[in-house]
Amino acid sequence: MFSDYYAVIVFHIPAKEGLEKTAGLGKTSFPLTIHHLILPERKLHLMLTQQYELYTAVDQHTWRLLFERQYSAVQHVAYSGFAKALQTLHFSKDRIPDFNEINETLKGITGWQLYAVPGLIENRYFFEQMLDKKFGATTWLRKPEQIDYLEEPDMFHDVFGHVPLLADTYICDYLHSLARIAKACNYSPEAVEAIARLYWYTIEFGLIRENGELKIYGAGVLSSIGETEYALGTQPAHLPFDTETITRTPYIKDDYQQQYFVLSGREQLVEAAGELERLLK
Repeated sequence: MFSDYYAVIVFHIPAKEGLEKTAGLGKTSFPLTIHHLILPERKLHLMLTQQYELYTAVDQHTWRLLFERQYSAVQHVAYSGFAKALQTLHFSKDRIPDFNEINETLKGITGWQLYAVPGLIENRYFFEQMLDKKFGATTWLRKPEQIDYLEEPDMFHDVFGHVPLLADTYICDYLHSLARIAKACNYSPEAVEAIARLYWYTIEFGLIRENGELKIYGAGVLSSIGETEYALGTQPAHLPFDTETITRTPYIKDDYQQQYFVLSGREQLVEAAGELERLLK
């Protein structure tokens, strides 16, 4: 394991006048916790592989505790594709998932692949990998005393929350479109900022209405015991999904969201990518 590292996706965007106070961020960057690492490009060949044999009995027990608790919390409120994906990927409380096994399964479903990340990678590399249908995930798991709170995303967030989404063709097409748009815009700060907000309110904290009921598909909610209950409650606003509104809406990265944008169907993600492309022209 690589307990001294953590892997989050951070979009670094030069801060704009007035944005720092609105988003609650510092004046040197506009970070978005999503899913990748920042390493000098010359060191990208050092990207890691999951060393499964290094997981300890404590790690396996921690995974069991996290899986049992979170699955119990989301099994009736996750969107319809989530439970099916867990079953297809053979995820269970009994063992930490093996990336090689995950990739073998995903190959026959959506063609996407998972790769291990040790820290932060540059935005451009993150998007380039998504263009190649590859998604980064950390391999370390929180300590037992961190069960209830962890500042940075660990393997449970990445694997339990994100990986099932990679078995969903709508979501995979959407991710690929975001990467394509980033490249088409030459990874400009303005484009990355817009993509960051759209990603945040969909892939990380997205809700969807299925058969009239509010359901969760965002990985940040699916993997959080506290936010699972909060997001579906009466305190936050549940807003109709609108791409332009989302790109103008700062997000909260160190507390629960004040609002969630609700899809009426997964096909809206494909439409959102097209709308984003038009907005950035």
